[in-house]
Amino acid sequence: MWRVVSLGHLVRPTINDIARACGVSKGTVSRVLNGHATVAAPTRERVQETMRRMGYAPDPVARHLSWRTGQTLGLSLAAQDLTFSPYHVLLRRALEGHTAPLGVQLVDLRDDLGGVARLPSAVLVLHAQGDDDPRLRLLRGRGVPAVLVGHQPGSFWVAPDDEGGGYLATTQLLRAGHRRLAYLGRGPSQVAQDRERGCLRAAREAGAEVIPIEADFTVLSGYRALRRAWEGGARFTACFAQSDESAVGAVAALEDLGLRVPGDVSVVGFDGLPELPLPVPLTTVAQDIPRLARTALSLMQEATSGQPPRGEFIPVQLIPGATVSHVTAARSPGGNP
Repeated sequence: MWRVVSLGHLVRPTINDIARACGVSKGTVSRVLNGHATVAAPTRERVQETMRRMGYAPDPVARHLSWRTGQTLGLSLAAQDLTFSPYHVLLRRALEGHTAPLGVQLVDLRDDLGGVARLPSAVLVLHAQGDDDPRLRLLRGRGVPAVLVGHQPGSFWVAPDDEGGGYLATTQLLRAGHRRLAYLGRGPSQVAQDRERGCLRAAREAGAEVIPIEADFTVLSGYRALRRAWEGGARFTACFAQSDESAVGAVAALEDLGLRVPGDVSVVGFDGLPELPLPVPLTTVAQDIPRLARTALSLMQEATSGQPPRGEFIPVQLIPGATVSHVTAARSPGGNP
């Protein structure tokens, strides 16, 4: 059973503070916050003005705690993460499949945990930037158990085998005869670095060349980066994109440039996202997101019961699609295929 963490003194004004300052009940302040029409207009305006004057901001976590039936689990995204990206939606859905039956509420948190007055019972942290990540320092300082999605010695962590997946994706292209590849990704994140490391290791073993093209994980970034690189003279017969979303952008850019996928350029993605907006199924390296979620929750139980930290890599697998074909003599990476 998860323990309840002592949260200490709250420095922010509370609903009780607002109620005392206005001379109304806590219930009246709550009804104003929730937009009920039963509060008289002058009272509503007085409460709202007092909240502005005192710098009161409703805490989304506290709202969850006010109606929760059990413990709470926070899901902390990094600053660059998009809350409604397909990957995060799938991860959240997988977590909820296990937490909801237990009465554990899942709470979305941004990267600035310092702005949260009341933290959940435990937090799952995505894309931590090393042990000095301010989120980890804050959670340790408040005694809140944390599990990382990503690998880090001395912590509880779970991560897909990103480096092994990068190796798998590149090997698939090498087996199809490609020797001049583009890696669409890069960046400071551990995920990007691990996937690129696997790609470069496979290419080095085969004596193949990899052209780095910097992009983030989104469709738009993948589109812009690949199109800019090709128009700038980069030539390759295959592309490994660090995410399925950036692979979608790459395919769109190639088609807009008058190139065929996979006839002219083969493309492999990473994540195994369903229902991608592509005319043919994407060849991709699939994460086992349900297993990652189960493992994260199991590690959370260990963290809250005082067991020593440990981590676990989750295997990935290549899912063949229709975006890779064998290179032919007609293709020339030195010019237009």
